[in-house]
Amino acid sequence: MSGMTRLSIATWNINSVRLRAGLIQRFVEERRPDIVCLQEIKCRNGEFPTHVFTQMGFPHLHIRGQKGWHGVAIASRFALEEISEPDFCPQQEARVAAVRVKGITLHNLYVPAGGDEPDTQINPKFAHKLAFLARMEAYYAAHPTNEPLVLVGDLNVAPGEHDVWGHKQLLNVVSHTPVETQALDKVMARGGFIDLARIAVPPSEKLFSWWSYRSPDWTKNDRGRRLDHIWANRELAKQFDADSFSIHKNARAWEKPSDHVPVMAHFDI
Repeated sequence: MSGMTRLSIATWNINSVRLRAGLIQRFVEERRPDIVCLQEIKCRNGEFPTHVFTQMGFPHLHIRGQKGWHGVAIASRFALEEISEPDFCPQQEARVAAVRVKGITLHNLYVPAGGDEPDTQINPKFAHKLAFLARMEAYYAAHPTNEPLVLVGDLNVAPGEHDVWGHKQLLNVVSHTPVETQALDKVMARGGFIDLARIAVPPSEKLFSWWSYRSPDWTKNDRGRRLDHIWANRELAKQFDADSFSIHKNARAWEKPSDHVPVMAHFDI
């Protein structure tokens, strides 16, 4: 371990960075991540609360915002090198941020949710989602395998049987339909990715990162889904500390929370 640096990366769909900057500050104080990747920042670049992040100890920011919706950002204690971003979004929405940090390529993604009906003929949002996933598959299949790469974000797919509260009940619900889970599996397989959550926690155990606002008491029924992911390619996965992986479920109970909670992993680089 001599000479190695401990690098902790967190991902969180914050559902408005301006509304919930205080929650991010609380999480940072409690868990001390080195890098925080945010999705659904819901603001333009110039509206991002930069000063709050500077005070938190994140002087390095990479922001991809747009008016009102979507938007992703990377906040870091370490210098960020801006690199070309993959063209995943057919509608050119702000859903992808890409940087290089400490010799690692980091992609922060917000995959389209896909609407309510899992049918591309009647639901353009679902077609948009599948097109996004197909572009991901093609890109990562061609990506160099010897370059350390970590992919994080709200991928809006709960891939495994125990990544949802009820596998059979949700097979026709967007985020867990076979066409989506198979598409995400192809991205992972062709990109040579490892799903770090399932290295740390056996696939037979329930694991969630999102609980709907619609649920009258999310703690009572625990009807969650694992939509938020941290993947590493095989080159980087060797440096993942499985004991360090965590999903911060308690953040769902904070005041005016996001419906997602932070997910964090550590690497020894």
